[in-house]
Amino acid sequence: MTWGPTIAEDGIIFRLWAPDRDTVTLEIADGQPVPMTRQPDGWFNAKASVGAGARYRFRLTDDLAVPDPASRTQSGGVHGWSVVVDPEAYTWRTPDWRGRPWEEMVIQEVHVGTLGGFAGVAEYLPAIAELGITAIELMPVNAFGGTRNWGYDGVLPYAPAESYGTPDDLKALVDRAHELGLAVFLDVVYNHFGPDGNYLGAYAPGFFNADVDTPWGGAVAVDQAPVHRFFVDNALMWLNEYRFDGLRFDAVHAIANDDFLDAMAAELRKKTVGRHVHLVLENEGNDAERLHSAAFDAQWNDDFHNVLHVLLTGETSAYYADFSDRPVERLARCLSEGFIYQGEGSPNHDSKPRGKPSAHLSPTAFVAFLQNHDQIGNRAMGERLTLLADRRKLRAATALLLLSPQIPLLFMGDERGSESPFLFFTDFHDELADAVREGRRKEFAKFAAFADPEARKAIPDPNALETFERSRARGGPDAAEWQDLYRDLLKIRHDEIVPRLRGTKSIGAEAIGEGAVVARWKLGDGTVLALALNLGDDAVDFPYIDASPIYIDGEPGQAASVAVWLVR
Repeated sequence: MTWGPTIAEDGIIFRLWAPDRDTVTLEIADGQPVPMTRQPDGWFNAKASVGAGARYRFRLTDDLAVPDPASRTQSGGVHGWSVVVDPEAYTWRTPDWRGRPWEEMVIQEVHVGTLGGFAGVAEYLPAIAELGITAIELMPVNAFGGTRNWGYDGVLPYAPAESYGTPDDLKALVDRAHELGLAVFLDVVYNHFGPDGNYLGAYAPGFFNADVDTPWGGAVAVDQAPVHRFFVDNALMWLNEYRFDGLRFDAVHAIANDDFLDAMAAELRKKTVGRHVHLVLENEGNDAERLHSAAFDAQWNDDFHNVLHVLLTGETSAYYADFSDRPVERLARCLSEGFIYQGEGSPNHDSKPRGKPSAHLSPTAFVAFLQNHDQIGNRAMGERLTLLADRRKLRAATALLLLSPQIPLLFMGDERGSESPFLFFTDFHDELADAVREGRRKEFAKFAAFADPEARKAIPDPNALETFERSRARGGPDAAEWQDLYRDLLKIRHDEIVPRLRGTKSIGAEAIGEGAVVARWKLGDGTVLALALNLGDDAVDFPYIDASPIYIDGEPGQAASVAVWLVR
C-alpha cells in the first residue's frame, strides 16, 4: 500500500507524506533513530531491520513525535507508538466464505465498545443469527482519543482501537460471523478526523481543503493523489485483509466530491472480485445517481426514518419539520419511490433543493430503519422509540420495516425491546473535555425543553464513565415478546419475500387515512406484495385483497394495525 509500513525480506519499509517538512526521523523503540529520505513529491522513506511487532513513530521536531497516520495498531493510545503488523499472520477458519447476496441482508448496527470489544461482539452473534438477522454493521472501530468513544471521533483510520482488541481479534470476530452465516459490514469515516490525536495538520496541511467548510473544519482534500490513496487503500484493507463483506461510508455529502466516490467504488469493485461485496452510502443529498450496482448498492434512507418518527411520536422540531406536513403522503412516496425529497426544498435546509429523482431505482437501493446510532445518540437524552412511541404502533412499524422490500437495518437492542439510552459519549480530558461537554449542551439550546440553561445541565456529560455504561443495550421488560415478533417477521421475510426480491418494482402507494397507507410492489417472480398500515388513532378501511394475509397484527384497519399479502 502507498501509506504505512511494508514488510520486506530484510526489514520494514516506512513511509510518511509530509510535504511541509524538510526532515523527518524514524524512531524505533529500543533502537537507533533512522533519518528518512525526502522524495520530490513530499514523501519520506526509510528502511529498518525490524519485523512485525516493532514499535515506531516519526520525529518532526525535538518536541514533536507523531504516530503513523496509517498505523495498523497502536501501543499507548493515539499519542503513543505505532506498531508494525503482519497482515498475513492470521489463519482464517472460513477461507471459502464468499458472502451473501444483497437481497438477503437484514442488518443490525452494533457498537463494539458497549458490547465488550471484539470478543464481546463475537459472543453476541449466535443470538441474533438465531432470530434471522443476516448481517451486522460495526460502528467505526478505528483508534480514537481515550478508551471509549461513540464512534465518530477516530483519528487513525487503519488502526483498530486498542480498547476493543487487536487486529487479529477483529479478524476472529469476522471469522466467527462467517461461521454463523452472517455478513459483516464496517462503518468508515472518510469525511473528517476527531479532535484528539490528529497530527496531519502539523506536517501535511494540504491533506485538508480550508476553502471547503464542513461541521468539522476544512474538508479532506480527496482531489490530492496522496489523500485519495489514503482512503481508497484503507477501504481495500478492510475488505481484503479483514474480509469485511461491505462498507458503509459515513456522511459522504461532507466529502463533496462525486468523482472521488465513483473512482473509489470502481477500484473497490475491481479489486474484490469473486465474492459478494456491498458498498453503502450515507448521503444527506439523496443523490440517486450514485446508486447502481456498478458503484454503490444502496443508501441509508433517512427519509424513511424521519417520516415514521413523526408519525410514531408526533415530534416536529429540527429536521423533523421537513416531514411534519402531510406525513402519510410522504410515507407513501417513500414506499413507492425511495426518497421523499427528490429535488424539493426543505425547511431544515433553508428551503434549498435536496435530492434527485429515485423512482426508477429498485427498493433494495434503500436501507430503511426505525432508529440507528444517529437518531438515538443525537438526542439529548438518547431515548429509544420504546420510550417515545405507542407500543402497538411500534410493532406495526416494525412489521413495515421487516416486510417491505427496502433493506432493513436494526439497532442493537431493538430485537429485545431495549429501553436503555444510547448516548453521545467520549473520553476526553482537560480543556477538550470541557469544550465537548459545553458544546453538546449548547446544541440543544434551540429546543424548548432545553432553552433554560439549568435544564441543559441535565444533559449527560459525554466524558463521564456513567454515560458510557448507561449506553449498553439491555433487554426491556417485554424482551421475550419483541424477540418472538422479530423471529416471526424475519422468518416470513426470508421464506416469502427474499427469494422473490431481485427484480422488484413498485406498483405504487397511497394514503388511505390520517395515519394509514397502502403500498404494492411487483416482486421478481410476478407475485404482488401488498401492505396496509394504520399508525393513526382512527379506524380506516384496508383494501380488499383476494388472498389470505401472510402476516397480520391488530384488527385490520383499526389503530395500530398492519396486514401483508402475497397475491400470486
